[in-house]
Amino acid sequence: MRYKLLGKSGLRVSELCLGTMTFGETWGWGASKVESKKMFELFAKEGGNFIDTSVNYTDGTAEEFLGDFLKADRDHFVVATKYTLTKSDDTDPNGGGNSRKNMMKSVERSLKHLNTDHIDIYYLHMWDYMTPVEEVIRGLDDLVRQGKVNYVAFSDTPDYIVAEANTRADLMGWSRFIGMQIPYSLLDRAVERSIIPMAKHWDMAVLPWGLLEAGILTGKFLKKVKDSTRINQKELKLREKSMNIVKEVQKISEETGKPMSQVAINWVKQGPNAQMIPILGARSAKQLKDNMGVLDWKLTDEQWQRLDEVSAIDMGFPHGFLEGNRNIFGATHELIDNHRV
Repeated sequence: MRYKLLGKSGLRVSELCLGTMTFGETWGWGASKVESKKMFELFAKEGGNFIDTSVNYTDGTAEEFLGDFLKADRDHFVVATKYTLTKSDDTDPNGGGNSRKNMMKSVERSLKHLNTDHIDIYYLHMWDYMTPVEEVIRGLDDLVRQGKVNYVAFSDTPDYIVAEANTRADLMGWSRFIGMQIPYSLLDRAVERSIIPMAKHWDMAVLPWGLLEAGILTGKFLKKVKDSTRINQKELKLREKSMNIVKEVQKISEETGKPMSQVAINWVKQGPNAQMIPILGARSAKQLKDNMGVLDWKLTDEQWQRLDEVSAIDMGFPHGFLEGNRNIFGATHELIDNHRV
């Protein structure tokens, strides 16, 4: 395992992050405490120090398991957790959301679950479209000043909200946001239109989840589309594209002798558009070990490009309108150093 500075910070994290949404069987699926500990110990043995969880994962069980596992060497690990979500049957009107009230209540719950006096990275989990941006960033900055949180970050939030938050933070001298957690894979590249460029602009690390699209990119569902008469042409086209992507992953898997899952993860991990630190989720130590095999090899530039081309999406406006537009620079177009364009 190698280490990276997380976004615009001095925090050193492993090049892979261990996701813990599968820690606990409270939701009717996931891993037992014994299996969860095996995954934690395997990740740590390989040099992993970056762990991701949330106050609501398996109704708090994930944080409780992790708190127990961390007892021996808490300071060695970079622990990230999140606030926003709650139980669907919680009748407290302030039991969820981005408000300062829920933030303060949630951070205390997480500290108790994790059996620690501080959280290394605290995420806003999902934007609620209700809470003022300034309420969020001031509240998070207060947690940093109180020593309960070291760094702050966003997850699953519109790019314009994150951009405003970082602008306000810079202007007010508050804690800026150093990471952006998003769904990203060969089958879901929508975030390339605005969120990834925004993260790169603000020097934020990108922490992608959903790398294998619920196992589709492992090849376990690989088969021809049947009974296409029951779906419309748009759906058929989308299914055909997805199938072509999975088949290309399969080809490269055969070329390299590596599992399809590792091919798909390495495409994300090696992406040139921003700093990528993939979050690995697994239900067993064996599954996690298989996925961590990405540490042992890399896609060639040619293989990465093939996957990039087969999975490419229409970027839409303003990308196509601006990229390569010679009129922006006039007659001096060829004389301008355009390494940043």
